[in-house]
Amino acid sequence: MDYTRPATALPVAPSGTGSPGAEQKLHFLDYWRIIRIRKLIILAVFLLVVTVVTAVTFALTPRYSSTVRMLVMKDQYDLEVVRQSREDNDIVFFNTQIALLKSREILEAVVKQLKLNDVYAKRERVPELTVEVAFDILNGSVEAVPDRNTQLVSLTVLDSDKTLAADIANQIAKVYKEYRSQSRHTKEASGLETLKDELGKMQGEVAKAQRELDELRVKLEIPMDSANFGAFPVQTVASAKIFRLEADRATRQQDFVRLSTLYTNLLQTPVAELPKKLVATGSFAELATLNSQYNQAELRRATLNPDFGAEHPEVRRLMLALSTLKSQIDDEVKANMSALQLKIKSEFEAISLTENQIQEERDKQSKEVNKYQPFVVAQRTLANQERMRDLLQMQIMQEQVGAKMGTDRSVSIPDRAIPGVRPVKPNKKVNIALGCIFGLLLGVGLAFFIEYLDTSVKTIDDVEQALGTAVLGVIPQNVTAVFKEGADSPHAEAYRVLRTNILFSRKDPGARTMTVVSGGAGEGKSTTIFNLATVFAQNGARVLVVDSDLRRPSLHKILGVSNTMGLTNYLLRQNKLEEVVQTTPIPGLDFMASGKLPSSSVGVLNSAAMREFVQEIRSRYDFVFFDSPPIMGVSDASILAAEVDMAILVVQYRKYPQQMTLRAKQMVEKIGGKDRLLGVVLNNINISQDSYYYYYSGYYYDYYSKSKDAEAESEKKAKAKESSSGKASVELKKKY
Repeated sequence: MDYTRPATALPVAPSGTGSPGAEQKLHFLDYWRIIRIRKLIILAVFLLVVTVVTAVTFALTPRYSSTVRMLVMKDQYDLEVVRQSREDNDIVFFNTQIALLKSREILEAVVKQLKLNDVYAKRERVPELTVEVAFDILNGSVEAVPDRNTQLVSLTVLDSDKTLAADIANQIAKVYKEYRSQSRHTKEASGLETLKDELGKMQGEVAKAQRELDELRVKLEIPMDSANFGAFPVQTVASAKIFRLEADRATRQQDFVRLSTLYTNLLQTPVAELPKKLVATGSFAELATLNSQYNQAELRRATLNPDFGAEHPEVRRLMLALSTLKSQIDDEVKANMSALQLKIKSEFEAISLTENQIQEERDKQSKEVNKYQPFVVAQRTLANQERMRDLLQMQIMQEQVGAKMGTDRSVSIPDRAIPGVRPVKPNKKVNIALGCIFGLLLGVGLAFFIEYLDTSVKTIDDVEQALGTAVLGVIPQNVTAVFKEGADSPHAEAYRVLRTNILFSRKDPGARTMTVVSGGAGEGKSTTIFNLATVFAQNGARVLVVDSDLRRPSLHKILGVSNTMGLTNYLLRQNKLEEVVQTTPIPGLDFMASGKLPSSSVGVLNSAAMREFVQEIRSRYDFVFFDSPPIMGVSDASILAAEVDMAILVVQYRKYPQQMTLRAKQMVEKIGGKDRLLGVVLNNINISQDSYYYYYSGYYYDYYSKSKDAEAESEKKAKAKESSSGKASVELKKKY
């Protein structure tokens, strides 16, 4: 039978698809896979955190809450000198008041008034507490927050005594209200004194200004009845005259602009059109009359008999009249244009004259104003100072009346604190819920941290990137000898895939001997090689399995036979080949145990007898499989890898670091070259837990498990019962 072309096979992953430093993006399913694999750690941390939080929550002393609500407004000062806070931002103001409510001045006053140091000392079971210590305790139990979009501030006090909590809240509000009132009165008294000082200074300045005004009146000879000299007559007359001149100049300026524009347009008008253009302005009556007569003569000439010739008396009379009128119109046009030009010049000269007159009047007015300006300034200064003095006197009187009335509405208490009905702390539901959330987050974080520290092989990508080697097969978890599970065993399908990929991967069709190596102990070499030999035999090949792990042989345990005679007996020339090879219940599969290893024959595998043995069995069997010890532990595995045609590296899922596996692979390649190592087998994969590997083997398992009928299930239970009774299910006979 030709084994170089199997009927069906899964494609082998290409070798060297990645490198150790290749960067790889994680998918959401990769994170979910980590959570599923580390679910026990997550669950343990979650339960631990929730248990601790629950225990602490129920052990805490219940605390009651009492809240007092205060209407807090800015101080409304009438005095300008104490009105600085009016411009404060609302957020800054309320933050300041909240800080003030928890200030040492307020809370220490409450401690002294309610004797909280004695209350706290009795509660703490100590002889006495100072006011400072009591303040620290009280400060930690007080919380003040502004109510949103209002001028209300809620002050909450927590205490194990609900009545005391209410008393403390009300007392803090009372002390705060008194503090604000006292602060307001202090500022107002200080401001009133400042105003009185300013009033004294202002009265002195008024008297000084009055003396200066009287001296100027005498010096400038101003009559005493000129109470409002700021608008004396000479200023009023000069201003009126300047106003009239300004109006006259504006009128002449408009006429000048109008006539200049008309003259410019007429100059640009054709000569034949000038009479009509001048008549259209409505300002040249004589020209309008001549133009009308000319038009009537033209009309009469047009109505004459067409038979009249040029020499006809009527025609000659009309032509003479038209010529005369035309000459008169031309003369009138010239006269009117000259008159218009003279009028424009006249207006321009009148404007210049008016501007000169305006300037003269302004110079005259300026001299008059300069003469009396000191008196006007002194008079206005005195009036301003007298007005300020009167305002200060009125404000002082208002403040004195307001202080006597004692109105203060900056703080009021609409809602007083009452004892709480039920404790607010600890909030058991919230604490336990937060404990659950924190425990879950801590567990997930710890799981990812452990996953980060775990450098073992986890995925096929890890193998291909770290080792640069193809993955030939994925073996599920808890696999035993597949021949005991039957031909339709779902585990056997994984080994059939492995067998197919091996046949595809070998470069020499004549390669028949194979060993399975691993970096460390317990990675599943023996089970892998025995099940692999089984599926080869089930496919019709003649197969021999040799237990060449002379340090810790285990294949004889799978078959349930003795290990007293085997490979070592043959290599030491104690027995013949026919005596050490045994048959198995599996058609086509023979077995050779390891035999007992004498202490004096440790290097028996590295001998000429071993090489002759390999050549001998290669000629008798289609495939020969050698079990081996870990390649990192002893030299036997390296010797076997050098003697056989092919080698497979078994890597157990999540057991040893990738560096150890990489070292094992390098050792195999160093011995026999890269062509000898076919690839890697990932072993002990939990298919149901790790969805990453479902598409490699899971589909077949689901299909197989659903296709079993009741009869097959009952047979499986019977076999399990027979196996548990301790009866041997395998009986081996010698081959020859």
